Amino acid sequence: MTLVLISFVIFLVMGMPIAFVIGIAAFTFFVTQPMLPFEGAVQMVILQSQSFAFLAVPFFIFAGNLMNVSGITSRLLGLARLLTRRMYGGTAQISVVMSTMMGGVSGSATADAAMETRILGPEMMRIGYKKGYICSVNCVSALITATIPPSLGLIIFGFVGEVSIGRLFAGGIIPGILMMVFLMLTTSLTSRYKKYDPPQTDAPRLSFGEIGENLKESVWALMFPVILIVGIRFGLFTPSESGAFAVVYAVIIGKFVYKELTWKNFKESLVTSFKDNGAIMLIIAMSGPFSYAITWVKLPVILSNFIFGISSNPQVLVLIMLGFLFVTGMIVDSNVNFILLTPIFLPMVQSLGFDPIHFGVLMATVVTLGVMTPPIGAALYTVCGIIDCPPQEYTRESIPFMAAVLLELTILVFVPEAVTFIPNLIFG
Repeated sequence: MTLVLISFVIFLVMGMPIAFVIGIAAFTFFVTQPMLPFEGAVQMVILQSQSFAFLAVPFFIFAGNLMNVSGITSRLLGLARLLTRRMYGGTAQISVVMSTMMGGVSGSATADAAMETRILGPEMMRIGYKKGYICSVNCVSALITATIPPSLGLIIFGFVGEVSIGRLFAGGIIPGILMMVFLMLTTSLTSRYKKYDPPQTDAPRLSFGEIGENLKESVWALMFPVILIVGIRFGLFTPSESGAFAVVYAVIIGKFVYKELTWKNFKESLVTSFKDNGAIMLIIAMSGPFSYAITWVKLPVILSNFIFGISSNPQVLVLIMLGFLFVTGMIVDSNVNFILLTPIFLPMVQSLGFDPIHFGVLMATVVTLGVMTPPIGAALYTVCGIIDCPPQEYTRESIPFMAAVLLELTILVFVPEAVTFIPNLIFG
């Protein structure tokens, strides 16, 4: 196993695509183990992708891309502008509110961060925001998308850990809204301190009629996560089938309600989805033999004994696990962390008496946070590249937002009801 870990680190540092890093390291293990047939590694690559439940991931990625080109995103943006126009840092606040509403649409934090930076970045620069602040607020607020359903992280966690995806979807609602509150407060305080974007005091106060008018346009997007959870709860479709429903829903709303979905942008979203799914599915396939290698050498047992030897307090142990996940998220792709670490940590937290739904929502949030942190955060470099922002400037400006997210996660560790209340209410 030492050779496997060394090769993993070397290829990772060299910048090799993470799917090949995992695959080469796993095949190295099988080559050095005479008791294991090499053919088994090839079979596990295939078996890892042979899951009906995992069909939800490509479907939801496709649905998110369709919604971005079908007019749903633009209408959510209009509602977010309306709700934040009298707040301090109003344009930055749009990003936080938008991410909350987009959580029920895209399911991908990186896609959401990129989309909001492209839309809001030029306007924010025009009115005086610094590039680092623009990138940090758009990037970190996209973390809400990884919590509010349909989150791709929750789908992968439920698939790998054999946990109810419907309950995970429901469990992400309150934490997602709570994160929005924390990030909006942080945005307000930092904007006030830096004197960014003072509130539009001359703007008319919000009226129920104005809100109602905007809701008529955006209600189809806002109802989407509700329809998913209700449909799963009453057996109208499984989580995998809900992904297919999401695609059909996006096509119908885009084509017949908003009438903005054309054959051209349909093909563009299809090509983008092929690329996104190809990258994710290759990682998943290559993780099969790697996961087997980890189990073969009893790494979960070794790590479990080490962590349990630190403290006997369940909350402290979970905080240690989340800290470990945060660090690994900084250097390893989030999908890889879900696939490789869920089988290790889930049995451990269950032995502590932790609800797997509670831990799943916490893990989905902290692992996805890794795509927003140096040194290899995908969302970080995506948003910085869009407006040509130095990563070190982003890192400095993102500290208050990261602190707000970590504070919210700490609170959720000690208040499990904030996660489990809605799943227990809906599913019993």
